[in-house]
Amino acid sequence: MEISSWLIFILLVQAIHGIGTWKLYVKAGRKAWEAFVPVNNGIVLMQIINRPKYWILLLFIPVINLFLFPIIWIETLRTFGKKSTADMVLGVVTLGIYIAYVNYTQETTYHANRDLKAPNKTMDTLGSLSFAVVVATLVHTYFIQPYTIPTSSLEKSLLVGDFLFVSKFHYGARTPMTPIAAPMVHDTLPFIKTKSYSSKPSLPYFRFPALQKIERNDIVVFNWPTDTVYMFRDGLHRYAEKPIDKKTNYVKRCVGLPGDKLEIKNGDLFINGKIENLPERAKTQYSYYTEFDEKTPINENQLFELNTYRSDKFQRYQNKVVFPAITSENVEKLKKIEGLKLLQKNIDTTNTIFSYVFKLDPKQNISEIENIVEKLKENKISATIRKDDNLLFVDYIPTDIVNFIKSQKAVTQTIEKYEIFPHGPNQKNWTKDNLGPIEIPAAGKTVALNQETLPFYKRIIKEYEGNDLKINGNEIRINGQIATSYTFKQDYFWMMGDNRHNSEDSRYWGFVPADHIVGKPIFIWMSIDGINDGIKNWSIRLDRLFTTVSGDGQPKSYFQFFLIALVAYFGFDYFRKKKKNKEEA
Repeated sequence: MEISSWLIFILLVQAIHGIGTWKLYVKAGRKAWEAFVPVNNGIVLMQIINRPKYWILLLFIPVINLFLFPIIWIETLRTFGKKSTADMVLGVVTLGIYIAYVNYTQETTYHANRDLKAPNKTMDTLGSLSFAVVVATLVHTYFIQPYTIPTSSLEKSLLVGDFLFVSKFHYGARTPMTPIAAPMVHDTLPFIKTKSYSSKPSLPYFRFPALQKIERNDIVVFNWPTDTVYMFRDGLHRYAEKPIDKKTNYVKRCVGLPGDKLEIKNGDLFINGKIENLPERAKTQYSYYTEFDEKTPINENQLFELNTYRSDKFQRYQNKVVFPAITSENVEKLKKIEGLKLLQKNIDTTNTIFSYVFKLDPKQNISEIENIVEKLKENKISATIRKDDNLLFVDYIPTDIVNFIKSQKAVTQTIEKYEIFPHGPNQKNWTKDNLGPIEIPAAGKTVALNQETLPFYKRIIKEYEGNDLKINGNEIRINGQIATSYTFKQDYFWMMGDNRHNSEDSRYWGFVPADHIVGKPIFIWMSIDGINDGIKNWSIRLDRLFTTVSGDGQPKSYFQFFLIALVAYFGFDYFRKKKKNKEEA
């Protein structure tokens, strides 16, 4: 929805409000026209119901207003003598329309000095809970959001089971683009596993001024640009097109800024021609292959000390040992182990095909294809038919299945989707360990468009910046006009995990738009080893509690200072109450 559409919508709501309440305004000693004037009518209404004027500001905050409107409806009814439970229920379930019914059909009395206390304990509890939800939602949406590290992509810098506090205001808080949504949850409701939001209506993107810009090597939380999964780790392989702010939250290290020239050579990252210089607390990992002298016994405990926190990462085949993830520091220790005769970093040399798109003939019977899709899903293979444009999407399937699908009469074309960005046959030589050079787009920067460059910017032009893109042979049209160049509307970033051979990041799905940025992790407040292994296997990593995420040097826990502050607070509160009781006695 465009800004102009929102202005029209707001004016319409104001008109409905005036029509439904003007008689009540008159009964309260105000002028009828005051019910129709935008913003002013809200200020006057707060005076009528004897509530703070700042509530008007809260009504303009998406999600927060969903909780405040019912409270105002109830308060308005109570102010004019409608205090029964039935009145309050009708006020809420009719979305305030019951007030208009009262306005035109009921004889009401204005109670200017009514008791603001809740009429009973139940209403008092509900009022307190509503206020608490409003405050918590305000903090969660615009200031601080909790986040849990779900995967090993940033190990050992951040570990699975690290619980973070993510600052929304460091990079500028976004207003929600989905104003109708459940509070303090992301894309799905817990337990019932259904969508937590409505895609319509939608608000235009807006971000408040930032305290700082994203700096190179910052760890950043952002919305996964290519997210189409119904929910994170959905075992049913359901797909959903999501608004930006409801796409799955990811956390990675921002290694490339707008305008940077990025290249990966044999696993090493180069920015603007220089090898990346990570802060001391960052611990990059790579996969290594090793062989040991068959005559020398292998001390597995010694090797395990060099491994990641997750025991399932260690792999041994007789005298051969594979480390899917090991830091450079531990590589140096590994070199000193007796019996080692081969140590080799695993460098990927092939850009494998990871998915296929099959074009379907709408004139053909596709029931056979639908049956194939169901069988693939039964075997945990992601497959879906998009009937609006007659496309079949399948991920990670063997060649024999590909050939079988291609043989179906309904299939007219097979499109290979390459694993490594930008997913085209012209970049077959690019891998996760050898990639680029790539120049990261910056707002206002203009690039030439042709068949060679288009794969890099196609998604930006069409998906991220909302243009109509059509390609006919060598002809490129943007919004109906032939285009030989394109100017970017916003900044883009390149995100990577520190666990380089076990991280799904920009190497696979490309650039991260500025409007997808969520916030900056500021500290770890809790860290649980074995978080995914059942509560009986949990153990708290005490050395990581209240540890800052950013900064130079090795991480340092401030948990002891937190405990001291907590004890000091309770001590102060105890003696304060004791003194007060003594004075009252």
